This record gives sequence, structure tokens and C-alpha cells, in this order.
Amino acid sequence: MVVIDLAGRSSIADYLVIATGRSSRHVGSMAENLRERLRAGGVHGIAIEGQPLCDWVLVDGGDVIIHLFRPEVRVFYNLEKMWGIELPAAAQAAASGIDVVSAEGGLDADSFDEEEGSEDDEAFDADDDGDSDS
Repeated sequence: MVVIDLAGRSSIADYLVIATGRSSRHVGSMAENLRERLRAGGVHGIAIEGQPLCDWVLVDGGDVIIHLFRPEVRVFYNLEKMWGIELPAAAQAAASGIDVVSAEGGLDADSFDEEEGSEDDEAFDADDDGDSDS
């Protein structure tokens, strides 16, 4: 996960979070979990885009925008590069690392913990190849 402090760089939000799920199902679950946690934290007007496919899901939490990707989609779009940040090596290998970039006093990376997978997720992953071969 990467947290980018947008102060002075953009007026769209204060922070941009980029994280990766292991499968489409995992990305969708992360988005729903974020929606629930943001609501519980008093955030209103939460918008979510991209849930039908869950390759790339954007969660607009007002002051925080969260991009959730499947690993290969994250590497392909490499949003970090647009903000002048290197894509973490862990993201390139399997998107399993945590990097926090100048989020002083901002977001706590533990707030966005990803849930552990289950045997059902592994079975789903085997069928979820994104149809890139066709």
C-alpha cells in the first residue's frame, strides 16, 4: 500500500491511497469494507466506481481517495509514477508490501488492513485470470 500526501499538489483530496487485492473478489471485499469503515468514521457521500469488474476500484472518501487494484492491473497503470513515486518492488512482485510516502500525521496504514484470504478465495483465484489469454 502506498499513501501519497496531496497537500499542495492537488485540490481533489488530501491523500491518495493505492492498494492491491489478490483477486477481483478480494478487491470488491476491500472496497465494501472501506465503505463501512468510512461510514462508521462519519464520512458521508462515499462514492465507489468500478465494482462490477473489481479490476480497479476507486473509493472516494472525500479527503481521501483510495485506488484498489488487482496486482497485474496495478502494475499496468502504475499510478505512483504519475505522482513521481516509484512503484514499490513488492507491488511489482505480488503487490504485498506497504510503503507510506509523506503521510505525516495523516492516515494510519493499519486502518486499511486487508482481510486474510480463505480457501474459497484460492478456488476463486484459479478461475479469475482476467481472460487475458483471449
